[in-house]
Amino acid sequence: MTLKVAVAQLASDPLSALNAAEKAAAAVREAAGQGARLIVFPEAYLGGYPKGASFGAPIGMRKPEGRAAFARYHAAAIDIDGPELALLAEACAETGAFVVVGVIERDGATLYCTAVYLDGAKGVVGKHRKLMPTAAERLVWGFGDGSTMPAFKTDFGTIGAVICWENYMPALRMHMYDQGVTLYCAPTADDRDTWLPTMRHIAMEGRCFVLTACQHITRAAFGPDHESALGDDPDTVMMRGGSAIVGPLGQVLAGPDFNGETILYADLDTAEVMRAKFDFDVTGHYARPDVFRLEVDTRPKRAVTKVE
Repeated sequence: MTLKVAVAQLASDPLSALNAAEKAAAAVREAAGQGARLIVFPEAYLGGYPKGASFGAPIGMRKPEGRAAFARYHAAAIDIDGPELALLAEACAETGAFVVVGVIERDGATLYCTAVYLDGAKGVVGKHRKLMPTAAERLVWGFGDGSTMPAFKTDFGTIGAVICWENYMPALRMHMYDQGVTLYCAPTADDRDTWLPTMRHIAMEGRCFVLTACQHITRAAFGPDHESALGDDPDTVMMRGGSAIVGPLGQVLAGPDFNGETILYADLDTAEVMRAKFDFDVTGHYARPDVFRLEVDTRPKRAVTKVE
C-alpha cells in the first residue's frame, strides 16, 4: 500500500492560538488536497513555544515581570474542548485526514505540552502529555503521566507521538514500539543539526516511519512583550525548521528543510515496515526478556482522588 503523508513546517502565532488554528486548518485542507492522509504539526504549535524566555526566575527568585509573562502564556494556551481544536476537527472531518498537532494545553492553573490526535469525523480521539519537560520548560509546564501514551490503529498504520526530547528516553520509545507504532510522530522545537540523526536512529530502532515537524518562526511573531535571550531584531530566526520524514531503514524521504515555512510530503510503501523487521524487531525476536524487561505504569496520577 502506498500512503502519502505530510509534515507542516509552519510558524505558530504565539499571540493568538485561534489564528494559528485557522492557519493549521488551511494547511490540513491543502495537504489533504495533495493526497496526504496523515499530517503532523510542530510542538506547541497552538499556544506557542516561548523560545528564549526565562519567565523572570533566577534561582531563589520570581520577578513580577515573570509572573506577568506566565499569566500571558497561560491566557494564550488552549482547552482541549475549545474553539481552536474545533477548527482543526472540522478540517479533518471535511478531508478525512488524521492530524497530530502540538499544543499548550491549559488544565486549571497548570499548562502541559501536549500532542493531540484528531481522526477524521471522530474529532479529537486522544492526547499525549509530555512526560518530561526539558530544562527550563519545567518552570512553565507540568509533567504528564503514563495515562496519556496512546497509539491509534488506522487502516493505513498505527500512529503514536513522542514530543521533542522525550525521544531521548529509551523506555518511552520501547513502549511506543511495543504498541506496534508504524507511523512515529515527533513534534519538536529542536532545530539543530543533531536532530535528524536522532530521527534516523529511531526509525531504524523501531523499524517505523518517522515524521518530525518543527516550526520556522522569526522574532516578529512573538510581539513586543516577549522576553528573548536571542534579542529583539524582528528578523531573527527563533526556530529554523529542519522537519523531515524518514523511512524504517533510516533513509531520509523528505527534508530536512531550513529555508522557511513549507509542507513536506512523502509517499510511503507501508510494506517496508515488515521488510525492515525481518532482521530486527526490538520488542519481538530481537528482545531478551530473560535479561531486560520494561514495566509501564499507565494509571493516571491525580493529586486529589475522591472515594465515595
